[in-house]
Amino acid sequence: MSFNRVEDESFNTNFDIGSLPKHYEYNPFVSDEDAESEKEDLPRLVLMGLRGSGKTSIQKVVFQKMSPNETLFIGSNNSMLKDVVNNSAFVNFQICDFPGHFDFTDPEYEAESIFQGCESLIFVIDAQDAIASALNRLHSVVTKAYKVNNNIKFEVFIHKVDGLTEDTKMETQREIHQRANDDLIDSGDEQKIYISFHLTSIYDHSIFEAFSRVVQKMIPQYATLENFLNIIISTSGIEKAFLFDVKTKIYVATDSSPVDMQSYELCCDMIDVVIDLSNIYGLGEDPGLMNDPAFDDQSSSLIKLNNGTILYLREVCSFLALVCILREDNFEKQRIIDYNFMILRKGIHRLFELKEKEKESFQFNKLLSLK
Repeated sequence: MSFNRVEDESFNTNFDIGSLPKHYEYNPFVSDEDAESEKEDLPRLVLMGLRGSGKTSIQKVVFQKMSPNETLFIGSNNSMLKDVVNNSAFVNFQICDFPGHFDFTDPEYEAESIFQGCESLIFVIDAQDAIASALNRLHSVVTKAYKVNNNIKFEVFIHKVDGLTEDTKMETQREIHQRANDDLIDSGDEQKIYISFHLTSIYDHSIFEAFSRVVQKMIPQYATLENFLNIIISTSGIEKAFLFDVKTKIYVATDSSPVDMQSYELCCDMIDVVIDLSNIYGLGEDPGLMNDPAFDDQSSSLIKLNNGTILYLREVCSFLALVCILREDNFEKQRIIDYNFMILRKGIHRLFELKEKEKESFQFNKLLSLK
């Protein structure tokens, strides 16, 4: 895949990314009959933590668009909850929310069946509560899961940090990180198990940013997507680029430069504005984004900030949007940016095609194995 700088009226189109139907659109949905059979084949994300740590609230806010204030009325979860998140080709997995009293010795649960198909395990720790018992449970869960499946990616959400000062946040993260690693050293697992730590709150964008990093690790094509974005920013004068799942505001990919939280928040706010306006002035009557034709291949937005920065959004497909941050001076060559964007768009659609072919091949081989 290549992007070309275009300085005059004649565009250089010497690239070959393969043929693509003019109105090609990847369909992220499956029929009701296929949904149940495919559910267990989806990558599994497991949520665990002590009672009251905020696991269920996180899931409701990120994936079900619940207001953070509404989560105050969510009761304790007394049984395992399963849900399928299939917003897009990339945000497509089964999420299992385990109750706080979860016990491996309980005959209701089998560690092998829980962790065998697990790609990512998120353990939530309440930063405003006593952390000793949470760390003990974390260690037992992580070591047990690793014995069953050593490919699991372990994530710790140090949650409810909105009520802490910046110094206290850093100190709490340092303490949890240190004690969790000390427990692994004492058990002799420090060389085998790696845990990532994230400071999170449902009252700001930190929970979406943390989930973005979790989901990115579950995307086999992430390196390709990152490379696409690296190329477009280098050829278009863009400072930062995000590829967003527009329903959750999770960014499934970004370029290799560091992510600034303030920039990420601006991009999230821009998506909210675009979707709200699309639902007001668009042709679709269904307020649900995924069935609303108002967000289509003509959707775009340009916002100029008073500091000379521009936010530029373009629709990639019905569930993905490219949001770029650049200086106003560099936007004078919008034609170049738009041209490079179309090449990027075709490249991402080609990934969808390949992903769909891999899925069909997997299902066919599975069917043959059952005969």
